Amino acid sequence: MKIGIASGKGGTGKTTIATNMALSLGEVQLLDCDVEEPNSGLFLKIDMKKIEDVTIRIPVIDNEKCSHCRKCSNFCQYNAIAVLPSDVLLFPELCHGCGGCTIVCPENAISEGERVIGAIEGGSTGKMEFLQGRMNVGEAMATPVIRTLKRRIEDERTVILDSPPGTACPVIETIGDVDFCILVTEPTPFGLHDLKLAIDVVVHLGVPYGVIINRDGMGDGKVEEFCAEKGIPVIMKIPHSLDIARLYSDGIPFVLEMPEWKAKFGCLLKDLEEGRWA
Repeated sequence: MKIGIASGKGGTGKTTIATNMALSLGEVQLLDCDVEEPNSGLFLKIDMKKIEDVTIRIPVIDNEKCSHCRKCSNFCQYNAIAVLPSDVLLFPELCHGCGGCTIVCPENAISEGERVIGAIEGGSTGKMEFLQGRMNVGEAMATPVIRTLKRRIEDERTVILDSPPGTACPVIETIGDVDFCILVTEPTPFGLHDLKLAIDVVVHLGVPYGVIINRDGMGDGKVEEFCAEKGIPVIMKIPHSLDIARLYSDGIPFVLEMPEWKAKFGCLLKDLEEGRWA
C-alpha cells in the first residue's frame, strides 16, 4: 500500500516518522517528496546517485514564421510569452509546460523543447529503496518533480511518501492517490491550527487518514480533545523524549537505538493493511 506522511505545518516530525517507519518495515520504498528541501536522506546515510533529470516542455519560437498575432501570449495565463511588434520574448521560468501556445498558434511557428528543472536521486540501504526529488535552485514548480518521482513507485511494494509541509499543490500531488495518509502534528496551538487545514485537504481528496501526535506531553491536550470530538483516530503517539531528541540531533533514527519502536511501527502497518482506520 501507499502511505502518505503529511502535516499542515513544517517541523512537526514528518521526516522523523517517515524515516523511522521505513527503517522498521525493511522491504519498502521511501520517497522524499519535499523536493524543495529534501532531508530524509540525511538520516539514512545512503550513497545517493543521480537517476534522471526532470524536465518540462517549453515553447521554441520560429521568428521567421511568427506573424506576431499575439494568440500565444493571450492564451498563456502565466505571462510566459510577450509578443512585441517585431519580436517574441519568452520567460522560461514562468512557463508551466502546458503546450497550449503550440496548439493555438495559427502559423505553426511554435515547437516544443525541454528545460531541466530538477533531478531524481536515489540509493538503497538493506532492503529499503530510497528516492528523492530535488528542484534546481530558483525554480518555482515542485509538482512536475514530484510527479516524475512518483513514476518510480513499484506497486507491489509498501511505499512511504514523505510529503512537503503545508496544504498547497505539492502536498496534493504527493498524497492525492495514497491508500492512507498519516497526519503528523504536535500538541500545540499552532499544531492544532494547521492540523485542521491538513484534515480539510485529505477529506476533500477522499483519502482515509489518522493522526500521529509527535512530541506528546510537551504542550496541551487540545489536539487529542479535537480528534476525540471529531472521531479522528490517533493512531500513535511519539513522546516528548530527551533521548529521541539527542538521537535526532545526531542524525540517528531512533528505531536504530530503540528497537521496541520497530515493533510498534510494524504493528501500525499491519493495522493499516487490515483497514482498521479505513
